Amino acid sequence: MAGFDVLGGRYELRGVLGVGGMAEVRDGWDTRLGRAVAVKLLHPALGARPDARARFEEEARAAARLSHPNIVAVHDFGHHGGTPYIVMERLPGSTLLDELGRGPLPPMRVRVILDEVLAALSAAHAAGVVHRDIKPANVLTAGPGGVVKVADFGIAKTGDAGHTATGQLVGTMAYSSPQRLTGAPSSVADDLYAVGVVGYELAAGRPPFPQNDVQALAFAILHGQHVPLASVTGGVDPALDAVIERAIAHDPRVRFASADQMRAALAGPRPVTRVFTAPFEPVVSSAYPRSAPRPPRRRTILAVVGVVVALVAAAVAVALQSNSQNAPAPVGTSTTTPPPPTTTTSTTPQPVSSTTVQPAEPPGPPPGKGPGNGRDKGPKHRD
Repeated sequence: MAGFDVLGGRYELRGVLGVGGMAEVRDGWDTRLGRAVAVKLLHPALGARPDARARFEEEARAAARLSHPNIVAVHDFGHHGGTPYIVMERLPGSTLLDELGRGPLPPMRVRVILDEVLAALSAAHAAGVVHRDIKPANVLTAGPGGVVKVADFGIAKTGDAGHTATGQLVGTMAYSSPQRLTGAPSSVADDLYAVGVVGYELAAGRPPFPQNDVQALAFAILHGQHVPLASVTGGVDPALDAVIERAIAHDPRVRFASADQMRAALAGPRPVTRVFTAPFEPVVSSAYPRSAPRPPRRRTILAVVGVVVALVAAAVAVALQSNSQNAPAPVGTSTTTPPPPTTTTSTTPQPVSSTTVQPAEPPGPPPGKGPGNGRDKGPKHRD
């Protein structure tokens, strides 16, 4: 491909960005618009094959119909010297395969990547486009931790694995569902299964089916023989593990029906920390309906104290009345009528004409005073 200096009199070719089974991707420059681009060129050995050319052109048409932040944009398509090429946006990053070279990714990063890949597939599926070749090498990143974009749409839409070199066949098979290996028509379910395999590889640092031999790999996929992700990761993110395991379940009835459904499962539920932004509302007693305000606490306490005081006063009054009925009369208080005054006749001989009458005794002391014997011993009162 070194002989191509300028494609279509517009796109300058520079270094090689990547090589696949069908094509290679070159760093390019759009001389008309003055911007960096990526140019994908079909291998010359496949340029003479009508089926390969048809697949390549289908990829360009499929990707050109899609416009999404997580899908690599296609700018142009053409032929140069009988070789078809696709001009795409140039991302200043690498692929997920490059990130995997540094080991497993943190669970939160895996969540973000899968969510953005599923967002791209949701838009593609809604437009009637099935990718059919989701794998780390086809997911570009704008640097570590940056946005991801799905590339190579339609690369396997019109053909089968027999059109690809042996090495590419193994790579593609590792992300293929059991139904696809048995010859069933490709569908949306195949893309979602591949996303689950990619998620497993990102979280564990290795694919769920790591067999290198083609026959051993196919057997493992067809029989669902893989180590559970939780056993590999230690169950660091159980929710993420559950989503990935469901996506690559051997029974297709267990898997997700759509990219949006898988995104929803990936997003939640998560642990929720309750934050009360409104004042706490106490439980309203049935004695106080919600429409009537509860009386102030101080007024309630005073009312209770008043009731207690009234009860105590009543008890004291009853006790005093009982004691007054049973207590003896006070000293000096006469309870009987004083005897009438008596007249004493002197026994001493007196002259016949002279009879002496003794003066009557003074009446007893008034009520409330003791016997005075002529003297009042109580406190003196002045009139």
